This record gives sequence, C-alpha cells and structure tokens, in this order.
Amino acid sequence: MPPDAIIFGRSAAMRAVRDRIERIAAAQVPLLIYGESGTGKEVIAKLLHQRSPCQDAPFVKVHCPAIPGTLLESELFGYEKGAFTGAWGMKPGRVEMANRGTLFLDEIAELDPALQAKLLQLLQDGQFSRIGGREDRHVELRVICATNRDLADEIRKGTFRADLFYRINVVSVHLAPLRDRADDIPDLVDYFLHQYAGEFGCSVPDTSPRVRLMLQRFDWPGNIRQLENLMKRLVILGSEDAILSELPLPRPEPGRGSNGSPSLKQLTRRAVQDLEREIILKALQAHNWNRKESARALKISYRALLYKIKEAGLPSKRMSVLPDALER
Repeated sequence: MPPDAIIFGRSAAMRAVRDRIERIAAAQVPLLIYGESGTGKEVIAKLLHQRSPCQDAPFVKVHCPAIPGTLLESELFGYEKGAFTGAWGMKPGRVEMANRGTLFLDEIAELDPALQAKLLQLLQDGQFSRIGGREDRHVELRVICATNRDLADEIRKGTFRADLFYRINVVSVHLAPLRDRADDIPDLVDYFLHQYAGEFGCSVPDTSPRVRLMLQRFDWPGNIRQLENLMKRLVILGSEDAILSELPLPRPEPGRGSNGSPSLKQLTRRAVQDLEREIILKALQAHNWNRKESARALKISYRALLYKIKEAGLPSKRMSVLPDALER
C-alpha cells in the first residue's frame, strides 16, 4: 500500500478525499467509490478497511466483470452439495469469507439484475442463502462498491436497480482523473520508479526535465494505472526512448496576443509540428525504423531527418517488443 503522501498527493481534489475518508472510515455503512478506470478505487477501498474497526478481519474483493454471470452467484453466495451438476460438496462464497470484514465489489454496474436483488437483501438485513440452501445465513460485514459508470444513467436505462443504488450510496467518494491532478504526477513518478527499481533489481533511471514536463501535460486516459505501467517499462528498459512514443511533444508556453490568446502564427506552427512528427513516425514505422530508407521516402536528407527526429522528441531507434502486460 502506498503511503498517504502518494495516495492523496498535493491536489485539492485528493485532499478533499482524504478529509472524507478520515470522517467515514470508522462508520460501518455501505460506501460507493466512483471514478474513471485506473484512478485507484481499490487502493481507497483497502485504505478504508485498514482504518476501520474490522481492520484485522478479511478484505475480500470481487471483480464483477471478470466472473461470468452464471458463476458469479455461486462465487458470491456459495452453494450446497448437490445444488447443481458438479456441486460435489459444499462451498462457502465470498460473502461468508468476508464475514466481520469488508466485501469490495469492483465495477458493481456489471452485476446481473437477479444478483442485484440478492445483494439488496444482504444489505438490508445481513441475510443470504447459498445456492441450493434451505436456510438463510447471517453475516456482519461492510460492503464497499466501486464503479466507473454513471449509475444514475444506468438506472434510467433499466440496467441498475434504484433501490440498490440508494443502499450502496449511503456515503460516496469521487476520485478525480489524473489529468486533473498534474501537481501530483512528479511524486507518483518518483514513487513508481523507486518501487519497481527495487522490485526488479534495477537502478532508478534518470528522467529529464523535458520528459517530466511531457508526463505532466499528458491527458492519461488510463489514469494512474497507465502511469504506473509506463514507469515500470522505463525501469525495465532503462531509457526514456521506451516511453517517448506514447507521450505528446512538449511545447513551450505559447506567447500571448493583446487579448491573452495565442497568435495565429503560433497556432499554425504548433499544428505543423504535430503533423510533421506524425508523418515522420509513420515513415519510420513503415520502414522498420531504417532512417536512411525513411529519409529517401520523405525526400529529405539523412541529416535533416536525424535533426527532425531529435526536434520532435521521437525515439532514436526502434523500441524492443514488450510483454503484453507491459503494453497495456
């Protein structure tokens, strides 16, 4: 688990999250964490568990989309011997495993409507029944749900029960996307570089001010998860070239006209730079990163291509193929 300084950073949005967690951690009520994929919802759920009265009890996670609907009910609630073909013995579900602790339901919007009704009963009175069971069982646990969807919209579409929403949304926590937390990126970069350098037995790679600026200006559609994987790649390959192709070209702050906006000349130059970078990158890729062949195809000199590659911040050579896990 990262330290609080890394989890919450410096941004006002995350300071508000920290203040809310301090107020609600001890309250054993259902809680909803929402935010885009990769914003750290599971980290916050674990932190809430660690600071709750049930911190010594189990923290049980269920990633709802990862388990087919036909199997999710048995995973959640368990089954009795003979409940269905192949049920050779009794199996407790994850609800029972989380008794006196925390049950974390990740991506709750993916839950089948029939299971939503059974979860609602669990939240109402703490009771459930195993598949094939003849009696209700009772558990005491805290349910924390997470979603990257707008549940109000899912209710309007009829895919999510309104009564379940009101049950799980006693208290909610919103996690801001990383693009709105640019001030936190330098600390996250340093944390991940040191973490994975130690894990992989590598030295901590140097990162230039230029690349750090690029990291802060990137939109991060995959949020913290994407940044973490990029830093993992940087540690393994040990060169900034390993990540440059995924980052935008850093630009100086544009000059301002009399009305405070960039001039037409500056905007045109910026657009030309972006287009030129894209054309050069495609030419390099098409010629297997052979710069002489790429220069001939682009009808420019080899020396001019080398200059433009450097100016555009493109890798100086083709990057190694990485495992799928690091590419995602």
